[in-house]
Amino acid sequence: MLSAIQRAVLAAAACLMLLPVLTPVQAQPAAPSAGDNVLLDMRQAFEAGNSQRLAQLLPQAAGHPLEPLAAYWELNTRLRSASSSEIRAFLRRWEGSFYEDRLRNDWLLELGRSRDWPTFVEQLPLLRSRTDREVTCYALVADTSRPVADRARQLPELWLAQTRADQGCALAAAHFLASGHLAPDVVWQRARLAMQRNQVAIVAQALGLIDPALSATASDLHSNPERRLSASPSGQRSHANELDTLALIRLATRDPQAGITEAARAHWRNQLSPEQHSWVWGVIGWRMTQRLSPDALGHFANAQMAHLSDEHLIWRTRAALRAGAWDEVRRSIMAMSDAQRTDVTWSYWLARALMAQNTPASRAQAQGLYERIAGIGGFYEQLALEALGRAVVTPPAPQPLTPAEVAAARSHPGLMRSLHAIQIGLRTEGVREWHHAIALNVPGGKSERELLAAADLACSRQVWDRCINTSKRTRHEVDQRQRFPMPFEQEVISRSREIGLDPAYVFGLIRQESRFIMDARSHVGAQGLMQIMPDTAKWTARRIGLHDFRPEHINDRDTNIQIGTAYLRIALDNFGGSAPLAAAAYNAGGSRARNWRNGPTLEAAIWIENIPFEETRDYVKRVLANATNYAALITGEPQRLSSRLQAIGPAVATAQAPHTDTR
Repeated sequence: MLSAIQRAVLAAAACLMLLPVLTPVQAQPAAPSAGDNVLLDMRQAFEAGNSQRLAQLLPQAAGHPLEPLAAYWELNTRLRSASSSEIRAFLRRWEGSFYEDRLRNDWLLELGRSRDWPTFVEQLPLLRSRTDREVTCYALVADTSRPVADRARQLPELWLAQTRADQGCALAAAHFLASGHLAPDVVWQRARLAMQRNQVAIVAQALGLIDPALSATASDLHSNPERRLSASPSGQRSHANELDTLALIRLATRDPQAGITEAARAHWRNQLSPEQHSWVWGVIGWRMTQRLSPDALGHFANAQMAHLSDEHLIWRTRAALRAGAWDEVRRSIMAMSDAQRTDVTWSYWLARALMAQNTPASRAQAQGLYERIAGIGGFYEQLALEALGRAVVTPPAPQPLTPAEVAAARSHPGLMRSLHAIQIGLRTEGVREWHHAIALNVPGGKSERELLAAADLACSRQVWDRCINTSKRTRHEVDQRQRFPMPFEQEVISRSREIGLDPAYVFGLIRQESRFIMDARSHVGAQGLMQIMPDTAKWTARRIGLHDFRPEHINDRDTNIQIGTAYLRIALDNFGGSAPLAAAAYNAGGSRARNWRNGPTLEAAIWIENIPFEETRDYVKRVLANATNYAALITGEPQRLSSRLQAIGPAVATAQAPHTDTR
């Protein structure tokens, strides 16, 4: 016998089979309804913290598909004053939804702050999404059923990865510090990491755990480290070396050359411990590697490898790659933590370093590493595939979705709410609910067939970012046309070929820039499919003779493609046809890309790994890996990433003078 749910799914599938299939280009967003406008008004009130306005608007959201979101906003703004019974009533009413889980997470944070441990322990097992580090830190304090030592061992990894000065992890640190289960060294490590990352509030919080009187020194250490370093010894001598270390870290981060001069003084070699001294030189080496200094590896040599953090070892590896010092590449990677060393990036470079040793044992070990990471998805996966003598090919499409699978996705409340939110302009809220529905609502997330059906739903609605990101989660059933869609295919290909661009490269760039979201806007103001800055758009429009261009045209699809491809063509011409350099220039600006190419001639992968900006480094890798997959799809032929990776070095004197750009 079929269950009621199964009968409903089959009935929906039968109905769907009677409907005409809509291609993505046919799908058109509807104008917001009156109810949708209520939700948009409520978001404004929520962002302003206007609980009174939210309470006034909430009744008008009754029956709307996004009513649980409206109810969440209204209750969230007064969560601290809401009664337990009211919160529980919300959780019961919206049971199984993203907003039940989201409010429970918020409530757990409030319970932790108010130290209501009995209610916290009662509610924690009901939380489906366990991604909030602060909630996890509160749980380490609340869960007295486990030995203190076991709980304390979990804290350092959580706390050191936390990027804000939250209360939960600080409470757990104070708790375990007082019990003797957390070493003060972990607290100082937290302060050092924060100082080199320019996070003064975290430094102050960490110092306050050591001694409340130290908290006020954080701002002065950050703003004027020289004062600390030049002062005669006085007061706080029990922590003097650590405070001096923080001052040296700040000086080296802000002005590496001044840091070198100061750290080289014999006084600090004698005064600081080897661990403290090594950390300072790790920061100096990191900053000089970011400046592409040929002396960077030499500065790292002043530190003992065993005392360097993973972050310092990553930059030491990059310096060694740039210097062509393969044995130092191997030593740096082997000194990393297990989790870092097994990351695909460092597994690839470790394999390369082992191949450079050129012994039967090292070659065999390298082959094993290549086999473990090889694939078609990412930059280093593709390079590992090539190292094994294989090429990137488009895998066979999975079996077509059944009508029942399609219907199940299209009747899923969370997915449909998410799409409605995105359609009316509540993209952030919609994306959060979508991710919860596919990855967090049930342990392990949705099955591969369910993910393919959800991706199909997103593609059919032209919500390309959800289509791509959902399909990317499958491991065995891979649908490359979901992962690498080609909206506006005719426009992109014809325009690319018209001006001599590889369409696969253009698609690879658009996929990374905007995920094909027409109205995408970055935090710095880049707009549209190809994420063009307004000044760049005006400059490029003038160069290509688009005389009637106005700023609002940047969000027109065809104009955006026309200007974006023209700018990319100019970047390629400026950099001798180098795809990595042009992509770096497109993301970070031509002047930066020109500066980054100065120095020794490097294989492109090493040059890319040494790009100082994390965003640009990741961007270039993804654009090139994307382009390789798109080329396989467009041509139907095997592709090699290495064909896009010519060596990179200083511009030759006879090269065409670069155009001035505004980015």
